Amino acid sequence: MTLPGSINGNSAGIIMKEMVRRAIFAIRRQFDTFVSSEKVGYDNREDFVTTADRAAQDIYLKILAECFPGYGVVAEEDKLSIECTIEGEDLFFTVDPLDGTKAFMRRQSHAIGTMVALVRGGEVIGAYVGDVMTHEIYGFRPGSESVWRTTEYNASVRLSPNLTPLRRSDVSLRNEPWSYSESMRKVACGRQYGGAFRGMQVAGGSIGIDVARLWKGEIGAVVLEPFYNTPWDYCPVMGISQRLGYVQIEVIDGRPMEVEPAYSMQGTKRDHECILVHRSHVPEMLAAFE
Repeated sequence: MTLPGSINGNSAGIIMKEMVRRAIFAIRRQFDTFVSSEKVGYDNREDFVTTADRAAQDIYLKILAECFPGYGVVAEEDKLSIECTIEGEDLFFTVDPLDGTKAFMRRQSHAIGTMVALVRGGEVIGAYVGDVMTHEIYGFRPGSESVWRTTEYNASVRLSPNLTPLRRSDVSLRNEPWSYSESMRKVACGRQYGGAFRGMQVAGGSIGIDVARLWKGEIGAVVLEPFYNTPWDYCPVMGISQRLGYVQIEVIDGRPMEVEPAYSMQGTKRDHECILVHRSHVPEMLAAFE
């Protein structure tokens, strides 16, 4: 794949992974010294920003300006939005410098990430999610059909979907079970109660690192509450998920319906509960809704 500026997909992937790697080190350097302040999040939810968020975002923006001039950029901090200025192109990067800021502020040893994605013509053509605590990076470069997991020692393993039946897998909930609808609780509860899964786990912090557990086969699905799909969260997470064959099922009035991802600089509001599951597992999951 060739991109504007005579950059090929290989080069773009190398640069994107290097941005993530540098952001990881910038965040780790501030693990014990960061300063935080409050900000208003989407849907007026309580949110925070730290000096580590800003340091990581500065790294992304500097490299993007140097290596991808004219490309659009949408980033979380200061709600930065720069339109693409390349004639005839609809290209933009999404940047989530520190995914899981509250987990970082608690100095957790897990659930802290950093993410970047490249969107062209409404399609995620490259994306990377970095685990700040393990230094692992997950993602794919433009022009590639493969998703890779790279360790801190730069050893890479190609990811493939986990096809273990849902009845032998756990589901990850982003919030406590009582916050979901009755129909979703029924599906997400254990097999002994008629649900689709072996059991359920409640996860918080970085959505990118939580969904990475799905890509690695540690869990069978992820359930999300209605929320605003910010582009810096949604594009890398769904872009990688889609590349691996995972689909987005929204539950509308108790009825599950597959929804095609929509990638834009503005993001989209999700009005219904959603479950991410591999396409091969959809029949098994749908049976639990009956």
